[in-house]
Amino acid sequence: MSEKKKDSSDQNPNPRPKKKSPIKKTPFNPYWIYVVIAAVLIMQLLFSFSSGTKPVDFKTFSQTMLLEGDVDKLVLVRSENLVEIYVKKDALEKDQYKDVREKTFGQLSNLGPHYSMEIGTVEIFNEQLNAVQEALPEQERVPLQYDNRKNWGEGWLSLLLPIALMVGIWIFIMRRMSGPVGGGGQIFNIGKSKAVLFDKNTHVKITFKDVAGLEEAKEEIEEIVDFLKNPERYTALGAHIPKGALLVGPPGTGKTLLAKAVAGEAQVPFFSLSGSDFVEMFVGVGASRVRDLFKQAKEKAPSIIFIDEIDAVGRARGKSVSQGANDERENTLNQLLTEMDGFGTNSGVIIMAATNRADILDRALLRPGRFDRQIHVDMPDLNERREIFKVHLNPLKLDDKVDVDFLAKQTPGFSGADIANICNEAALIAARRKKTQVEKADFVDAVDRIVAGLEKKSRIITPKEKKAIAYHEAGHAAVSWLTEHASPLVKVTIVPRGRSLGAAWYLPEERQLTTKAQMMDEMCAALGGRASEQVVFGEVSTGALSDLEKITKQAYAMVSVYGLNDKIGNVSYYDSSGQSEYSFQKPYSEKTSELIDNEVKLLIDGAYERTLQILRDNREKLDKLAALLLEKEVIYKEDMQTIFGDRTFNKEEEPLIHDVNKEKEMNVDPAVDVIESVESDGLDKPGLTETS
Repeated sequence: MSEKKKDSSDQNPNPRPKKKSPIKKTPFNPYWIYVVIAAVLIMQLLFSFSSGTKPVDFKTFSQTMLLEGDVDKLVLVRSENLVEIYVKKDALEKDQYKDVREKTFGQLSNLGPHYSMEIGTVEIFNEQLNAVQEALPEQERVPLQYDNRKNWGEGWLSLLLPIALMVGIWIFIMRRMSGPVGGGGQIFNIGKSKAVLFDKNTHVKITFKDVAGLEEAKEEIEEIVDFLKNPERYTALGAHIPKGALLVGPPGTGKTLLAKAVAGEAQVPFFSLSGSDFVEMFVGVGASRVRDLFKQAKEKAPSIIFIDEIDAVGRARGKSVSQGANDERENTLNQLLTEMDGFGTNSGVIIMAATNRADILDRALLRPGRFDRQIHVDMPDLNERREIFKVHLNPLKLDDKVDVDFLAKQTPGFSGADIANICNEAALIAARRKKTQVEKADFVDAVDRIVAGLEKKSRIITPKEKKAIAYHEAGHAAVSWLTEHASPLVKVTIVPRGRSLGAAWYLPEERQLTTKAQMMDEMCAALGGRASEQVVFGEVSTGALSDLEKITKQAYAMVSVYGLNDKIGNVSYYDSSGQSEYSFQKPYSEKTSELIDNEVKLLIDGAYERTLQILRDNREKLDKLAALLLEKEVIYKEDMQTIFGDRTFNKEEEPLIHDVNKEKEMNVDPAVDVIESVESDGLDKPGLTETS
């Protein structure tokens, strides 16, 4: 026997009632107002210009219609100075009325009016009509009827259209003002935060694995991320999470990249904005945005706030030129200080910021409790540059002869952004040369391109000028080869690049401290170009402009900053607090200023005389080197060894572990900024001298 299947009501005696899905309410779209206005305009046009009548002139009306007896009725509309002509039904069958027999805009042709005629004045039209109808029998004359109708549609439209237009404009303005933050014209949202929120819906894919080098900085940042993920491990020992971390370092070292890695690793809401986003022309807006930012961060705690370029709003207070004026930036900074560590608490909110000008930040901003940690993101050393190169070389099609170690050694003083640019330029150069792989020579040319600028072989240079440039660069190369502490030479060229007519590349020793003897040797090497012109031609040119600029800055730094002068003594007039930035007075007397000027001149004159003597003693080798430069245009270290022999000062090669410009670019000792142009020769990279 087969059993019948029970229906669902038998199987479940108490079925659960189905929930009705909620009715979704469609939000009102204000653009419907524009549609209604357009519809009213179209209707007005239809009523005004499409009534189904055909225009006709008086001559045609009188000769072909009125005198023929086809007119049934004439109606004069006073308000429009218009005569409506009605044609008799039997006359409509004629071919000349074919156009008005059809239906027009819902009006039947046998109802009329069929034609319309514009007139001047009523009196003149009456005279013309009577004159024409005198030829007709009295029973066939058509009387003129008058109509005082009013266009109600036009009246209502003239009343409603301005109102509708004003309402539409008002709604449009209100929508713009209350739109999403970041758009234009949000008057009511001008005090809202402009921070971009990254959460689980907008996840950042960059992690710490994508950040090469910066091992020490990553270690401290990873600890903050780990605290957010595993707070019990720290709170069990009584520790509490740092409230803030400040990333400090030169441009291009990876501060913002580290922040992106934190956003990708932390798995918590991450608010990102720039310090300039707080700055506004309206009073109180910056402070309002700070309050709104921290309000949003507290609501989503635990969360992270990242403020890039915080120096835009965090500059030390009380240094404004207009003292006593209402400083909106200071008001914003005060609110930021209060929110970070004020009377209220911000539990679960971590502040991260980045700047390359930590020396100008307000002291209250840097104290523990606000920014508990200052993480220095240094310029990469040799090993870190190697790791960075590996990251940026990975997507390139490389030749087997490309050596990462060679590239890392050839780029002292380069930041991570510079290395990324070198890799990209090398690929572009290889593509320009129609190669299938990026070769070692492409990377060398890319370094030259970035350091010295674009090669300009088409520049017109006379033979006399070319000879002077060759001796100038030969003088640099010779003095650097013959002095102990000058940087080792890599390459010399007289091919114009950028603004320079010639250049000499060096490989600076990566050191942290510099002695007076080392500085004097570097000054001699920089003066080698001008001294060579003096020895060979008996006169000097303007080609040593950048050389003179950098040795002057270096000499003043030796005397007034580093305390390397006997007469001035162990005195430094450098102000690390930045107070002298707004001062119009020198920190020393006029007598001391004169003494500094004299000592600087003695230093430079002594270095110049020493350089002249070195070149006079090696004049024959200098001539050979200049002749070789004129012949090849580019010479290398091997050519120098052929002419001058091996350097007697060569030391055993040690691993390069620190950039010579590290202190300068880290702003640890900003006085070394004076040496920046000495070692980069005005081209923002170390180891290059130029002939302008």
